[in-house]
Amino acid sequence: MISWLHGEWRRGTEVGQAYPVTYHVPNGGQRSKKTGADLKAQGVKAGVSDLVVMEARGGLHGLYLEFKATPPRHAATARSQRDWLALADERGYGAVLARGLEEARQVLREYMGLPPTEVAGDRHRLEAGTDWKG
Repeated sequence: MISWLHGEWRRGTEVGQAYPVTYHVPNGGQRSKKTGADLKAQGVKAGVSDLVVMEARGGLHGLYLEFKATPPRHAATARSQRDWLALADERGYGAVLARGLEEARQVLREYMGLPPTEVAGDRHRLEAGTDWKG
């Protein structure tokens, strides 16, 4: 998916604008109990969506996209994945389950076709922390 998005970005398409602000969350896969415990101690959470688009569109803060394969590799959506999508939805993010690559591409095309979300009122800056802007 990221390779496809990168290609769309290089071609200058509307959906390609998502490439610089999209990242994959490497939560899946088989791990040893020790590795799993170490990751959990570092803050890794079960169920976090596969792809995050850090671009506010259509009145939403961003997009959380969970991928699932189509048959014959079909896999059930875990309770933790549904819970994470619900949390994202409740907090003003787009939260979508996509079955198969084509459906995921359609979701990204639709999302990036929405108008940018406009901030109403003054934008607040946090005072705590170190200035990273130099």
